[in-house]
Amino acid sequence: MIRKLTLITLGAVALAACNNEPIVGGEQPDPMKEELAKAAPVELPPAIASSKTYRCKDNGLVTIDWLQGGKGAYVHGEGTAQTHLKPAAPVDGKPASTQLLAEGGYALTGEATKSSITVTLPGKGTQVCHV
Repeated sequence: MIRKLTLITLGAVALAACNNEPIVGGEQPDPMKEELAKAAPVELPPAIASSKTYRCKDNGLVTIDWLQGGKGAYVHGEGTAQTHLKPAAPVDGKPASTQLLAEGGYALTGEATKSSITVTLPGKGTQVCHV
């Protein structure tokens, strides 16, 4: 009992010896306020609208995550890493095609609402795939 009382008293003395100055808070200026005010608005990446798995002519499977707003798709299949396909850029005088492209020889023609697509994967060539 005396040991507990001694420890409590010792702790109280230690806390009493602490710096008792009040903490002054308040409005601190934001060092990046001007830069943030001038910055362009940030656009979030598109959300996945639907995911579908397609069976291709070579009997392989390809999974496509279609992005909202026609902003592209993510293609991943057997032995291939996930790849972001983006809409093809418009060529001079011609409107943009509905084909989605990515570096490395990836190409995709089709829509999320259709039951078949045409996909080109590196090493496999162009194939028609169905849901």
